[in-house]
Amino acid sequence: MELADSDTNATPVVKTKGIGEYISSHLRQYGLLFALIAVMAFFEVVTDGTLLRAVNITNLLLQNSYIIIMALGMLIVIVSGNIDLSVGSVMGFIGALAAVMIVNYGQSPYITMIVCLAIGGLIGAAQGYWVAYWKIPSFIVTLAGMLVFRGLSLWLLEGQSVGPFPKEFQIIATGFVPDMFPAGMGEELADLFGARKVNVLALATGVVAAALVVWIGMRQRAQNKAYGIEDEPTSFFIARNVIIAAALVFVMFKLSLFRGLPNVLITMGVLTIIYAFITETTTVGRRIYALGGNQKAAKLSGIKTERLTFLAFTNMGVLAAAAGLVFAARLNTATPKAGFALELDVIAAVFIGGASMSGGVGTIIGAVVGAFLMGVLNNGMSIMGIGIDYQQMIKGLVLLAAVIFDVYNKNKQG
Repeated sequence: MELADSDTNATPVVKTKGIGEYISSHLRQYGLLFALIAVMAFFEVVTDGTLLRAVNITNLLLQNSYIIIMALGMLIVIVSGNIDLSVGSVMGFIGALAAVMIVNYGQSPYITMIVCLAIGGLIGAAQGYWVAYWKIPSFIVTLAGMLVFRGLSLWLLEGQSVGPFPKEFQIIATGFVPDMFPAGMGEELADLFGARKVNVLALATGVVAAALVVWIGMRQRAQNKAYGIEDEPTSFFIARNVIIAAALVFVMFKLSLFRGLPNVLITMGVLTIIYAFITETTTVGRRIYALGGNQKAAKLSGIKTERLTFLAFTNMGVLAAAAGLVFAARLNTATPKAGFALELDVIAAVFIGGASMSGGVGTIIGAVVGAFLMGVLNNGMSIMGIGIDYQQMIKGLVLLAAVIFDVYNKNKQG
C-alpha cells in the first residue's frame, strides 16, 4: 500500500492490487465462496436440476438450521483457542428435556423454551468455568460433557422416544412467515413468472437483502478509501457483489415459489447478523480474536482472558440449547440418539469455513458458508443415492483438505 506525501491534509492514495494478486493474497476468504459455487453447480448438473428446486432449497435450509445455529457459537469458541465436543450431546439433552416438560408434564411450550435456553447457558457456564479458571483443557472438559449429557438424555427419556409436540412448539422449526402483501399482488407476479403462486414477502426480502449487501459493501469500500486502506480491485468488487446479490434474490425467489420464508431462516438470519456485528465491530469481538491469537499477550495487554473464555462457552451452551429446540421441533419427537456425532459436523463446518486450528482466525460468514457447503454435500450426495458410508468418507476428505489448505496458507504467509 502506498500513501500520499507527508501532507497530513492530503487524501490518502491507495494502490490497489490486480485481481490475480488480490485473490492470491486473500485465498482463505474467497476460496470458500468459489468452492460453494462449484459444488452447487456440480450437483445441480448431476441431479438434473433437483438441487435448486424450490422445495429442495427449503428442505436444505430446514435440515441444516441447527448446524448453522451451533456453528455461530463454535466459531467463537474455536477463535478463542478452544473447542467444544459436547454440543451434540447438549443439543440432544435439551431436546429430551423439552419433550419431558411439554409432553409428559404438560408445561407451556414458551415457558419450556425459556427454561431450556437458561439450562443450556448454565451447562456452557459450568464447562467454561473449568476451562477458564481451572485451566483444564477444553478438549477434556467437553469430552466429559459429551459423555455426561449423552447419558442424561438416555436417563431422562428412559431409552424411549417422547412426542409428539403441540403445534405451538413445532412452528419454531417447521412454520413459515405469512405473506403480508395483498393476494392480488402475488397472483400478478405468478402470472408474470409463469408460476403457480408467488410469496411476495419472500421475494421482497431477497431484493431488500441484496440491496443492503451492496450498500454495506460500497460503504465499507468508501471508508477504506478515506483511510487509505488497501481495497480489492473495482472489477472484483463489482463481480463479488453481483454474485452475492443475485444469489440472495435467486434463493428468495425459489422460496417464494414454495411456502415462503421459513421461521427458522429468520432466526438464523438474525443470529448471523448479530454475531457478525459482535465479532467484527465490537471491542469484545476484537478481544476474542486477540485471545485466540496469543493468550499470554492478550492477558498482558489487560484483556480479561478468563472472563472471555467463560462467556464463549456460556454462549455456546445457549446456542446448543436453541439448536436442540429446533431439532426436536423439526422431528416432532425427542429420541435418545438425537444429536449423536453432530458436534463433528459443526466443528467441520467451522474449519471448512476458514477458522484456524490454533485460534484467532475465522469469520461468522465463513462458518455459515462452511455449514451450507456441508449441507449441500449431504443433500447432493443423498439425491444421487450415494451410500452413507461413502458420504462420511467424502466429508472427512473435505475436512482434511480444508485443514491442509489452512496450513498451506499459514506457511505461505509465514
